[in-house]
Amino acid sequence: MRLPAAVLALIVITVTPAHATPRIVGGVVVDNADEAPWMVALTTSSGYQFCGGALVGPGLVATAAHCVYGRTPSSITVAGGKLDLRTDGGSTSVVSKYQIAEGYSTPSRGKDIALLTLAQPMPYRVLPVADSTAVYAARNVGVVYGWGRQAELDTNKSPLLHKASIPIMADAQCAGAYARYDPAAMFCAGYPEGGVDSCIDDSGGPFVVDGRLAGIVSWGIGCARPNTPGVYTRVKTYLS
Repeated sequence: MRLPAAVLALIVITVTPAHATPRIVGGVVVDNADEAPWMVALTTSSGYQFCGGALVGPGLVATAAHCVYGRTPSSITVAGGKLDLRTDGGSTSVVSKYQIAEGYSTPSRGKDIALLTLAQPMPYRVLPVADSTAVYAARNVGVVYGWGRQAELDTNKSPLLHKASIPIMADAQCAGAYARYDPAAMFCAGYPEGGVDSCIDDSGGPFVVDGRLAGIVSWGIGCARPNTPGVYTRVKTYLS
């Protein structure tokens, strides 16, 4: 079967994990299943959710490289079609293989993107990939989704899908906050005063601008701190 063009810049990886703890704070519960049918959770075989992702094809999930780096594909289960992870229903599939961006090492060095191939395709609407760099203009507002923690020091996370609307920051502001910021590989989003952000276990989840996948939750320092925006993979650089 011919691989989609989006896969061509990626290579299969099987190495030992070096998991990051990247980082919805200040968001609201998603209560309409039609809003984000492409949203999926990455879980262990026992059902523990550790990352998010988005269907970009019936059998393809885009997520963060650090979410899967070093894990065997068969140890990753993808759950879709549900807003509350405690409920039955929806669809699940193990991952048959995954590919990450060539040269990936750690989230702060960029290339933090992976494509997972599902053993069983899912019957949900897919999320189209951003087709223009204009989506990354400063002050454009995107929506980030996830099942992660709702405060930096929380010990529990929510089983309910949350979302938050966050403005993209100018590259100069991002570079001022993070010495390793690479505008070709990433962008950042947040409010100067903090208060709204993705957080732990939101990693790999989508950042959506105008109905398209623009970013993937990647890294940052803490959650929702002032002048410390969240950093997202610049999807347009890697997928088309």
